Amino acid sequence: MKSLAELEAIRQKTLSRINMRKEDEKQSVRVVVGMATCGIAAGARPVMLGFMDEISKRGLNHVTVSQTGCIGMCRLEPMVDVYLPGQEKVTYVHVTPEKVGRIVAEHIVNGRPVEEYTIGATEDK
Repeated sequence: MKSLAELEAIRQKTLSRINMRKEDEKQSVRVVVGMATCGIAAGARPVMLGFMDEISKRGLNHVTVSQTGCIGMCRLEPMVDVYLPGQEKVTYVHVTPEKVGRIVAEHIVNGRPVEEYTIGATEDK
């Protein structure tokens, strides 16, 4: 059995990690790719791999790429949501692997969404 001092040290270390994780979440960027059947059929898998490759090449450790199910707008797939700290979510539609590099460079790195790839630009057409 551990002593009370050892248990307290473990508790403090764990609390420290939790707080660091919360701080990281506040500073982290999230990229969420729609990977339901409709997204996959429209080409979401190469898009997700493209984001993972581009983020890895650039060494962007504060960016996480994840997937979600159906967003409900199958005609706009592949769809990608980008969440930057302190900013509104940006939804990109009809994303292709060729568009990934520009989204990463302009939006994720420089904080400027690529307007012509967004859902608002698509609905204006």
